[in-house]
Amino acid sequence: MVCSCCPVYLPPSKSRWPCLPLACGSWKLWPDCLFVLQPQTRPYFSRSGDSSTVGDPEAVREAAQSRGAETWRAVGAPPPEACGSRGRPADREGGLEDRGNLTAARAAPPRSTPAPAGTMLPQYPEVKPNPLQKANLCSRLFFWWLNPLFKIGHKRKLEEDDLYSVLPEDRSQHLGEELQGYWDQEVLRARKDAREPSLVKAIIKCYGKSYLVLGMLIFFEECTRVVQPIFLGKMISYVENYDPNDSAPLREAYGYAAGLSACVLLWAVLHHLYFYHIQRVGMRLRVAVCHMIYRKTLCLSSSAMGKTTTGQIVNLLSNDVNRFDQVTIFLHYLWVGPLQAITVTALLWMEIGISCLAGMAVLVILLLLQSCFGKLFSSLRSKTAALTDDRIRTMSEVITGIRTIKMNAWEKSFIDLITRLRRKEISKILRTSYLRGMNLASFFTVSKIMIFVTFISNELLDSLITGSQVFMVVMLFEALRFSSTLYFPMAVEKVSEAIVSIQRIKNFLSLDEMSQCYPQLPSDGEMIVDVQDLTAFWEKASETPTLRGLSFTVRPGELLGVVGPVGAGKSSLLSAVLGELPPSQGKVSVRGRIAYVSQQPWMFSGTVRSNILFGKKYEKERYEKVIRACALEEDLQLLEEADLTELGDRGTPLSEGQKARVSLARAVYQDADIYLLDDPLSAVDAVVSRHLFEQCIRKVLKEKTTILVTHQLQYLKDASQILILKDGKILQKGTFAEFPKSGIDFEDILLMKEIEETEPSPGPGTPSLISETLVPSQQSSRPSLKDVAPEDQDAENIQVTLPLEGRLVGKVGFKTYKNYFTAGAHQFIIIFLILVNIAAQVTYSLQDWWLAYWANGQSTLYSIEYGKENAIVMPNPVWYFTVHAVLTGGTILFGITRSLLVFYILVNSSQTLHNKMLLSILRAPVLFFNRNPIGRILNRFFKDIGHMDDLLPLIFQDFIQTFLLVIGIVGVMVAVIPWIAIPVIPLGIAFFFLQRYFSETSLDVKRLECATRSPVFSHLASSLRGLWTIRAYKAEQSFQELFDAHQDLHSEAWFLLLTTSRWLAVYLDVICAVFVTVVAFVSLILADALTPGQVGLVLSLALTLTGMFQWCVRQRMEVENLMISVERVMEYLDLEEEAPWEYKDHPPPPWSNEARIRFNSVNFRYTLDGPLVLKNLTAIIEATKKVGIVGRTGAGKSSLFSSVFRLSEPEGFIWVDYCWVGDIGLHNLRKKMSIILQEPVLFTGTMRKNLDPFNEHTEKELWNVLEEVQLKETIEGLPGKMDTDLAETGSNLSVGQRQLVCLARVILKKNQILIIDKATSNVDPRTDELIKKTIHEKFAQCIVVTITHRLSTVIDSDMIMVLDSGTMKEYSPPHDLLQNSNSLFYKMVQQLGEAEVTALTERAKQAHT
Repeated sequence: MVCSCCPVYLPPSKSRWPCLPLACGSWKLWPDCLFVLQPQTRPYFSRSGDSSTVGDPEAVREAAQSRGAETWRAVGAPPPEACGSRGRPADREGGLEDRGNLTAARAAPPRSTPAPAGTMLPQYPEVKPNPLQKANLCSRLFFWWLNPLFKIGHKRKLEEDDLYSVLPEDRSQHLGEELQGYWDQEVLRARKDAREPSLVKAIIKCYGKSYLVLGMLIFFEECTRVVQPIFLGKMISYVENYDPNDSAPLREAYGYAAGLSACVLLWAVLHHLYFYHIQRVGMRLRVAVCHMIYRKTLCLSSSAMGKTTTGQIVNLLSNDVNRFDQVTIFLHYLWVGPLQAITVTALLWMEIGISCLAGMAVLVILLLLQSCFGKLFSSLRSKTAALTDDRIRTMSEVITGIRTIKMNAWEKSFIDLITRLRRKEISKILRTSYLRGMNLASFFTVSKIMIFVTFISNELLDSLITGSQVFMVVMLFEALRFSSTLYFPMAVEKVSEAIVSIQRIKNFLSLDEMSQCYPQLPSDGEMIVDVQDLTAFWEKASETPTLRGLSFTVRPGELLGVVGPVGAGKSSLLSAVLGELPPSQGKVSVRGRIAYVSQQPWMFSGTVRSNILFGKKYEKERYEKVIRACALEEDLQLLEEADLTELGDRGTPLSEGQKARVSLARAVYQDADIYLLDDPLSAVDAVVSRHLFEQCIRKVLKEKTTILVTHQLQYLKDASQILILKDGKILQKGTFAEFPKSGIDFEDILLMKEIEETEPSPGPGTPSLISETLVPSQQSSRPSLKDVAPEDQDAENIQVTLPLEGRLVGKVGFKTYKNYFTAGAHQFIIIFLILVNIAAQVTYSLQDWWLAYWANGQSTLYSIEYGKENAIVMPNPVWYFTVHAVLTGGTILFGITRSLLVFYILVNSSQTLHNKMLLSILRAPVLFFNRNPIGRILNRFFKDIGHMDDLLPLIFQDFIQTFLLVIGIVGVMVAVIPWIAIPVIPLGIAFFFLQRYFSETSLDVKRLECATRSPVFSHLASSLRGLWTIRAYKAEQSFQELFDAHQDLHSEAWFLLLTTSRWLAVYLDVICAVFVTVVAFVSLILADALTPGQVGLVLSLALTLTGMFQWCVRQRMEVENLMISVERVMEYLDLEEEAPWEYKDHPPPPWSNEARIRFNSVNFRYTLDGPLVLKNLTAIIEATKKVGIVGRTGAGKSSLFSSVFRLSEPEGFIWVDYCWVGDIGLHNLRKKMSIILQEPVLFTGTMRKNLDPFNEHTEKELWNVLEEVQLKETIEGLPGKMDTDLAETGSNLSVGQRQLVCLARVILKKNQILIIDKATSNVDPRTDELIKKTIHEKFAQCIVVTITHRLSTVIDSDMIMVLDSGTMKEYSPPHDLLQNSNSLFYKMVQQLGEAEVTALTERAKQAHT
């Protein structure tokens, strides 16, 4: 589809984009454009995930007619104007449109003109249009359009607002969809040809033509470099044959000088033009592939998720795609290098004959050797990537489960585990680095070897050459220096690594996608969920199906209650309705829009309100109605900023119960047709539970189709139908009234209990579902709400809030460099490295001096004696070549030693700093993890550490080498012709001030680039955690757009990083070109006072200096830019620490056998300036007592033991076993107690490893404990029994089963104090009863504190503590509290219904007597 006004590809649906970009960059409204279908030769547009219409005009036309209502995407079309000039929402007030687009808000003042209500994409400050769009030719060539930015950077620190908007053609959405179109075509072709699809082919089709055109730039650039020695030779020839009486040769020489100057200037312009465009191609390819990876992540099937991990996806998005930035720069040198070598060989043959072949043979051998290195690079890259995947996955698990790790005092064990993984990774990185070191050493030495071998061959063949020929040979070899000895080996290395990365990305993109099993949009207005004979497997290889032969129908106004024991398949049933679990047989029909409440609530970074609205327009009346129905009014009042309180990465500071209610409110506010509720009542207390059921589920959702998975059997009498599941089969179904008649007794199946959650994921033996499952590729448009707000309604919600992290200002300090180097080696080794560097450069420069001795035979450098035949008079050749050989050997030896030593020291520094940062992170309090999104922390561990592993050692070594070469060259030039110092000094001063002016802006841009990377990874991590929810709400497109917006923000900083470095390089090379021009013309003017040797040496060195000087300054700036990664890592070395794990000055206290806990006037807050969550609490828990803690959600129940475990330091006094907790090391304290948290945390590894992480127990003990927690049968059914590998986060077990594993782990510890924090909320009542019995037997002589909402769990405790708003209201035996009709506990019990009240009262009485 194209616009008749301009050649822009368009989607057929007007509902998607309100306006259209013209080729000229302006925007035109839809009514002004006429659309015509025209046959094209390139891909058109396709529905995401549907490649059937790509490239086929007729198919496109038919599809447009049949699917007009669906969302289509234009392959290669720029994003909508709704995004503003940079693809972002218009303003901070803009709310979320019904499409569900989630936004990222940066703290910034709102614009003066609000956007229409409902406009949405990530909101950022208003940005400047990119001046490049209006820049003229000269401004583009010399990057003048950046001058205003440098002026700002010179005056003050750059902020995000100063970034220029990303160019329309560089936007993530446009680039990603364009490449996706070619990939879809390639997949179709591969399917037809029965072969593997090739990502390389798709990339070549998308970028091949433009990339080839850029290849012509580099061809002309290298041509100018090869021509320079010819002009140089002619000028030296003029000086050799200088005749002051003949003016004709002088005019000719001036012409050669002008030609030389023009070549140098032309080379500078072409070189930077090429590098700018080629780096931009790399950036665009990287952005496009990132878009595709994220899109694929959102539509992977659950079985495919078992084949990948979070670590791998993060590694693909951080390290693998970086190879595109690097490989595009050097790829052309694979053909330019050899071609230039052939050209130079031909010119050398014409000048000195056959002896040139000896020097070229050295180059050929080197190129062949470096090509062999390519295989080693490939092998090492694939091994390193796999190890990095493991490290990142483990690190991600540690950050996610940090509370569990800290409360169990496992920090040291995980430090050891990650350090071991890092050690293996570093061993591969070191080998890669040594190969890079050899490549860099060859760049340093090979031209000298070639010159030596060529001249010795020339001597052996008795050929005589003139002075002009000597310098022409030297300069021709110098012309090969960069292209053949630096860029060619880099190309081999980068291509080898890129091939591995492309293969990894291709494997990921080829994983199975979610298939939409059934239409979810009402076709005839009838809303229904109809399941007939459903059988489904989470894992195809499994013999036992997860669900077998299920049949039921739910219609509007009906409530289906689903109950059953742990692992019965209740959550799997909801997964099947959602389409997450594909049926192997049978049929699932779902008609209507679905709202889903997951068992483990998912929150994203943003306000409470934006989490509830989830893309809907804000309507005050409706919103307040939902808040009331979900019992959130009181909770929001307790928050400092009510519903505008910003939530952290995982929903902090909300309690689990509050998160569950926000998740339920999100579903209710969607006003969907079908509600799938995965036990939202378990995380809340009895009073709130009844309120939610009566006011929300039975009242607000009474007209809806509702499926409620629950363990709250007291509510089943209100259900239209009840489904009892066991082992994936329907044990019984019917109404509440029918069950007694059928002989089914609820108490037989599940004990009558209060409040419980259910298991969400697959049952045992099922594949890794990973809580990060993803969204289908099909972006079906959602019907709009029946009662949307009027168009002029203000949208108040502030969307996804991912603020940029703080940044340092100014230069990277000397201390950072010192700490970086000393982290990798002792000071003596660093001194030795400095000496080796000096020795390498001295031997290198002495070769030039020795060449003069050979050419002259006298003490005057490079003076040339002419015989009758105008040939060089050779001194004693044996003596000369012996010394030359020694100098060449010294250059090789010192060059290689220097390279390997630098890489060894810097890679070791990276390892040391990584380990220090890991220790610092795990020493930080839990508050640090609440405040910092996981993406921000992981960014340090993979992106910044990745730079320190790969790029920084390479760039640093290159800078040191080039810097010393420049010093050597300038030294030799001034020594030969002292007046050269006159232009050299101002040249140096100009360079110094230019790079200083540049660095003020460059460092800020680099810091912004690092900071804008974190939101990309935070968004990915958040999306992975909430994938089922995102899919259920059809919010995939919204999250994709948000990801694109985060990428665009990063691209803005990256693009400026790329162009500012070109700005500096162009100016440096232009100054060098002026310097060469001055030297060339002055040499001709002073021809009578100079020897040909002096002219030849100075001009050849000046030409060498042209590329070398700017390369040196740029590499210095690049080192400083990359040192920001070191700076960011070192920021994390000085984090606020918890109290010491152990006190070395005094041993741990001798624990007695009479454990007791005493609280005295305890106040507790999570932050220094935060509100008190416990207020003046005084209580004693005596030894061996069983205590239940109850209260409303958010009352401070979990905080009570957060204070005992000192997750934050409490005020007042807490004694454990007669020891004040403030005097005890944290590990000594935490190892004394065992706690099971509500959110179960399992780690990747075997079941055995999760039960017994440190191999402290026998096989028999492990099986016994599994039997005690009712898991023995389940584990025996797994393929490898106890050695079965658990999926990431243990997702091949249900949530209930995961809780039981955590319980088993704690029982094995046999501590005298056991805290159970709602840890059986995800298991059925009968299992809970059996577990409670086991605990009472096993821990009869211990303190057992149970925090719960299920009153029956604690009714027979010795004492009940009732908390409310952080204050202890009651603390007495349950029987006493039930005798007092004014007690809070009594009122809570009364909420449960008459039968339950009677049963609980009787049990309390029995326990009391």
